[in-house]
Amino acid sequence: MTFTIYPAIDMRDGKCVRLEQGDFNKETIYGENPFEVAKEFAEMGASWIHMVDLDGAKEGSKQNAEHVLRVAKELNCRVQIGGGIRSEEDVLYYLERGVDRVIIGSLAVRDVETTKQLLGKYGERIAIGLDARDGYVSTAGWLKQSEIKAVDLGKELAEAGAETFIYTDIAKDGMLSGPNTKEIVRLAQDTGVNVIASGGIKGLNDLEELKQYTGDHVVGSIVGKALYTNQFTLKEALDLEVE
Repeated sequence: MTFTIYPAIDMRDGKCVRLEQGDFNKETIYGENPFEVAKEFAEMGASWIHMVDLDGAKEGSKQNAEHVLRVAKELNCRVQIGGGIRSEEDVLYYLERGVDRVIIGSLAVRDVETTKQLLGKYGERIAIGLDARDGYVSTAGWLKQSEIKAVDLGKELAEAGAETFIYTDIAKDGMLSGPNTKEIVRLAQDTGVNVIASGGIKGLNDLEELKQYTGDHVVGSIVGKALYTNQFTLKEALDLEVE
């Protein structure tokens, strides 16, 4: 079973930033040019890059697409993008321009039936982003709280053909406090679908812990702030990957 590291690039106002717990008022800028950051990751050997359009997530429309498309076109790595993807038109916009995987978050909560149709059409090229606060899914750049449990939505979409979930514990995101391994593993076991962990990675030991559950469909981890604050290098993280 594969375990993959996904270095993260969160974009706001055309810059590479990190937020704390999704709070737009707690922003740190780590790079003026997302492409240059992605280029460094690719040169270090990353096979995937995880990109998030924070402006898009908040506004409900694509805001930083040019950076995503340039990375997909010019770098030798695969790209997944989330944020502001609210329709099939948005999905196709990225998939037809070289992006490998599109992440659906808010749409999966707001319109489950459309999400199921998209899963039927595009299969593995769509990932479902389950961003949870206290176990319940949040939407619109984490500004709105739903009454839907992440595990329940995961089960429903797994039955509809979802092949990849990205699970983020919002309370952990950007805090370097360790991942919510218990909920990540629970989602993977309850749905039987591949889960990529997101939020809270602070050290290599967190990645080593998650990697122990590859047999339970925990297939990778997104790493952001830990890289930008030099908790470990991307090369050290990539050395933990397994095929």
